Amino acid sequence: MTETEFLAALRTLPLHPGARDLRDDCALLEIGGETLVINHDTMVEDVHFRREADLSDVAWKLVAINLSDLAGKGAEPVGMILGHSLGGNDLEFVKGLREVLAVYDIPLMGGDTVAATGATTFSVTAIGRATCRPVPSRMGAKVGDGIYVTGSLGRAMLGFEGHGEYLPAFDRPVPLLDEGRTLAPVVTAMMDVSDGLLLDVHRMGRASNATMCIDSRAVPVALPARSAECMRWGDDYELLFTFPPGSEPPVPATRIGNVEARSEAPLRLDGKPLIAADGLGYHHG
Repeated sequence: MTETEFLAALRTLPLHPGARDLRDDCALLEIGGETLVINHDTMVEDVHFRREADLSDVAWKLVAINLSDLAGKGAEPVGMILGHSLGGNDLEFVKGLREVLAVYDIPLMGGDTVAATGATTFSVTAIGRATCRPVPSRMGAKVGDGIYVTGSLGRAMLGFEGHGEYLPAFDRPVPLLDEGRTLAPVVTAMMDVSDGLLLDVHRMGRASNATMCIDSRAVPVALPARSAECMRWGDDYELLFTFPPGSEPPVPATRIGNVEARSEAPLRLDGKPLIAADGLGYHHG
């Protein structure tokens, strides 16, 4: 099964209301007067990192990508639970874990270890606390909103290819937690860019039942000569959001398009409707 097919099958199961029909990045859990924001991500050897990768970098990235999902909800990290495959350079992994937990002031709450017999796999469940209500989602984009993205795209792609100045963007991405908390009360929809800008814009348009109209010339990229690849490659962990007309976002960001009433496609790139998500970014399966 593909990732899309598997998610469709999961939607036939009983779902918690906080799962948001499995159409968002995180689940929400109301406890007393608090809303917990919960996310889970997995990294697999030879899929998300090279076999020869420094495991301190892998540990950093594993935590950072989970924190990036919390950033897309404007959440404040509370703690994390780790799933770890023993058998690699485990002490290097612990070193990287110590570094990232210290930088983002997030404690380890527990987890599980296994002895890997195949590809090494690591996973984290991140738990955050919502800082505003309603918690931003992919589903709130409104007709007339501007579409914005922080930073520039394609830096992780260039880092993966070995371009020295961009190596940290791939090995040790920076989750935009402060920016997410600042944006959360004022955006209409928000998510992080993990699987490629075009794919994630497509997902937001589909979830919001709107058409996202993107001007490729407006998209900030690290290497303009390879703009199409920069918009599709992923691993950037910037914030994608929609913002009401009439004012400017409270964080540095670039306007890349507009939200229009839903037509035949959830994404229109340079005037061309893109109905299917195939080829827009990274899919599993």
